[in-house]
Amino acid sequence: MVFKIGLIILAAGAATRMGRPKQLLSYQGRSLILHAVEVALASMSQPIIVVLGAYAEQIKPELMPKAVQVVENSQWQEGMSSSIRAGISMLLKTNSKLDGVIISLADQPLVSPQIFNQLIQSYQETQKVIIASKYNETTGVPALFSNALFPELMQLEGDKGAKALIQKYIDTGLILLIPEAAIDIDTPDDYKQLLLKNFKEGRDYEN
Repeated sequence: MVFKIGLIILAAGAATRMGRPKQLLSYQGRSLILHAVEVALASMSQPIIVVLGAYAEQIKPELMPKAVQVVENSQWQEGMSSSIRAGISMLLKTNSKLDGVIISLADQPLVSPQIFNQLIQSYQETQKVIIASKYNETTGVPALFSNALFPELMQLEGDKGAKALIQKYIDTGLILLIPEAAIDIDTPDDYKQLLLKNFKEGRDYEN
């Protein structure tokens, strides 16, 4: 049996620590948000939902040619949970027969299509209610949530995102070691370190 798993990319934040829209920072010749979308599209996930907020009007042109559904979260200031609710709401309106959903962040550039596929394959093998990522002594996203948890995802509040739900079901879920998810881009120094890592690995990048 092949399960149908959607994917939500959270990209609604104001990036206050970065001082500019981090979703539009250049990475490997394209913006971070476009990179995240292309990674998602290359995975087994379908459909792909992108949740925008603070910089929606600036970011939307980046996504125009891509086969994704864009949701504008007018309540983005309430925190990450509001974006999860907006993404799940769109999924439920247009794809009522999904078996689960992966929640991911636009600013985890080392997460690959293979990682998303690993989450899906692990779900197909175990059917655990949550398949989450472990990195840097924390457990979080990208994570796959069974459709049994959609009602609880719709009830999340605050800026903790899905972490509280992951902790609630950690004993009955499955945790995968995903060190690539440890790299997220919140500050100018984070971005500088990302570009330096790419340079050391011999990749082209734009400043």
